[in-house]
Amino acid sequence: MKAEILKRIRIERYLFGIIMAFVMVFVAETAHEAEIIFPEICALTIGAWVSEQQPWMTNKRRIFILMSTAALFGVIVVKFFTTALIFQVCLCFAFTGFILTLFKTNFVPIISACILPVYLQTKSWIYPISVSLMSFIIILTQWLMEKYHFRPVNNFVPCEFNIKTQVIKWSKLLMVFGIIALIPFKTHQIYFLAPPLIVMFTELANPKSPARKKTHYIVGLMTFASAVGCILRLLLNELCGLPLYFCTALACIILFYAIDKLKIYFPPAGAILLIPMILDKYLLIKFPLEVFIGAVILSFCAITLFKQVYK
Repeated sequence: MKAEILKRIRIERYLFGIIMAFVMVFVAETAHEAEIIFPEICALTIGAWVSEQQPWMTNKRRIFILMSTAALFGVIVVKFFTTALIFQVCLCFAFTGFILTLFKTNFVPIISACILPVYLQTKSWIYPISVSLMSFIIILTQWLMEKYHFRPVNNFVPCEFNIKTQVIKWSKLLMVFGIIALIPFKTHQIYFLAPPLIVMFTELANPKSPARKKTHYIVGLMTFASAVGCILRLLLNELCGLPLYFCTALACIILFYAIDKLKIYFPPAGAILLIPMILDKYLLIKFPLEVFIGAVILSFCAITLFKQVYK
C-alpha cells in the first residue's frame, strides 16, 4: 500500500481510537462500573490501529489470550494473595515476564493490564471480562482495517528467545524495579510508578527498542499526556460537571494530534492519558509531576543498566 494513501486515511484510524475510548468510558459511567475503564485500551489503539507498523511482535490471537490472562491474574492476586502491595506488584511483573517468554512475544502492554487491578485493589471480575471484550474489539477492528486497506497487514514473526537469557533478563528487570519501588511503596506514593510507566521501563530496557533513541521525547510525551488527562478531568468533569466520556474524547483528540505531529507512536502515552479518569480527584494535582519524576528515573535506569542484547 502506498504511503500517501495511508496518510490520507490515518484520520479515520484516529477517529476509531477516539470512538473506542469514548464508548468505553460512556458505558462505564452509564453502568456505574469504574472497573470497565481500562486505560491500556488507548495504548492498544495507538499500536494496533493508528501506527503504520505495529510496535509489538505479536498476532491477534496472542493479544486476546495474553491481555485476558494478565487481567485475570491481576484480580486473582488481589483476591487471594493477602500480602504487601509491592510483593503483589512484583508477582504480577514476574508473571507477565513468564507468559511473554512462553508465547515468544514482546507484547509488553499486558504488564499494565496485570498490575493496574493491584494498584486499584480491584476484586471485581468485571475488570478481566471488560479487558477481554475490549481486546476482542481491538483485534476484530484491526482485522477489518487490514481487510479493507485502512492499515498495512501485520505479519507476525515469533521472537527467538533463549530461555536462559530471558530468565536472566526478567530477573534483572524485576530486581531493578523492586529496588526502585521500595521508596514509593513505603511512602504510599505508588503513582511515581504508574503501570504505564512500568511498561515504558520494560520497553526502554530492550537495547533493540527504537524508543531508546528518543528517550527525552518519550519522557516529555508521557508527562504531557498525564497533564492533559488531569487538566481535562479537573476542569471539565470536576469543576464544570461535564461527563467523563467527554473529557476522555477530548483528551484523545489532543494526544493523537500531538503524536501525529511528533511522529512518536508510543503506546504507553495513551494509557497514561486515561489513568486520571480513574484516579481519586485529590491525586490529580500531583499526578503529572509524579509521572515526570518516575519517567526520568525509570528511563535513566533502563538506558544505563540494560545495554546487553538479550536473545
